[in-house]
Amino acid sequence: MPRESQFVADVGTGAASRPAEEGNWRSRLARTARRWIDTQQPPAVAEDSDVLDRIDWLRASPFVAMHLACFAVLWVGVSPVAIAVALALYAIRMFALTGFYHRYFSHRTFRTSRTVQFIFAVIGASCVQRGPLWWAAHHRNHHRHTETALDPHSPTVHGFLWSHVGWFLTPHGFRTDSGRVPDLAKYPELRWLDRYDTLIPVLLAVALYGFGALLKQIAPQLGTSGGQMLVWGFFVSTTVLFHATVTINSLAHRYGTRRFDTHDDSRNNFWLALITFGEGWHNNHHFFPGTVRQGFRWWEIDLTWYGLRLMSALGLVRDLKPIPEWVVAKVRG
Repeated sequence: MPRESQFVADVGTGAASRPAEEGNWRSRLARTARRWIDTQQPPAVAEDSDVLDRIDWLRASPFVAMHLACFAVLWVGVSPVAIAVALALYAIRMFALTGFYHRYFSHRTFRTSRTVQFIFAVIGASCVQRGPLWWAAHHRNHHRHTETALDPHSPTVHGFLWSHVGWFLTPHGFRTDSGRVPDLAKYPELRWLDRYDTLIPVLLAVALYGFGALLKQIAPQLGTSGGQMLVWGFFVSTTVLFHATVTINSLAHRYGTRRFDTHDDSRNNFWLALITFGEGWHNNHHFFPGTVRQGFRWWEIDLTWYGLRLMSALGLVRDLKPIPEWVVAKVRG
């Protein structure tokens, strides 16, 4: 059965949530809860299990709950300050994902200090897209096996739904392939973030609730509250951030233009580039992933590139890898 068909079947029947190990549902829930907190807990299924590549709905339940929590806007209401915080957190965290999780951790297209590396690893971890080692390892595998059965999120091979939301909710998808990121695994602080990847999002959620409660006390005219700030600043902002990010897996391999004849279906898409701060120039990226810049022409808006140039001017990052002259010549030609 194709992955997309399996995704629909699993949603409809709950087949993938059948226990993969012996024991009653309470013991399974306890083991799953430990894996929510500590990703290095023993895997729930054996290496040869037939459910390794099927969605584990119990372990994925916090992801589902995050989406459902967005409906709480109907109860907490909305205010300009809540919208402003949601937008600011979207922008800051999108930059952390695109500039650091992707262009730095995954592709090493510039250098920075260990302090800046850790700060942006923490911000990236707050996006609820797992830890920096997990993210980089999966992305490196994507480039290595693009549009093949080993590419975990190819819409061409596995279908749109799987490439967008299914692939990382499986026992196989939960794992960090440390063998792909030995350059990152040497940092104990990054390994710690990767192991306890839920801690930072939880701290952010608590901080947002506290911030909203404080504003309600000291500035009631703003019309916000702890619950409102939590829902808009964390749940809504994070959910929108997630879906914007994964459009590069799903939509950027189906819709757009192809400047380069790469061995995959990557596309350049102006609109996706806007919402993902430059990641939508995906065909450019797949043709030459070794540059920090993904918008190869002056009019190809790449907000992450602009941000990294500013950080370079401030001395926070250095050695930004440029677009090679031979690539520039192909673009102009």
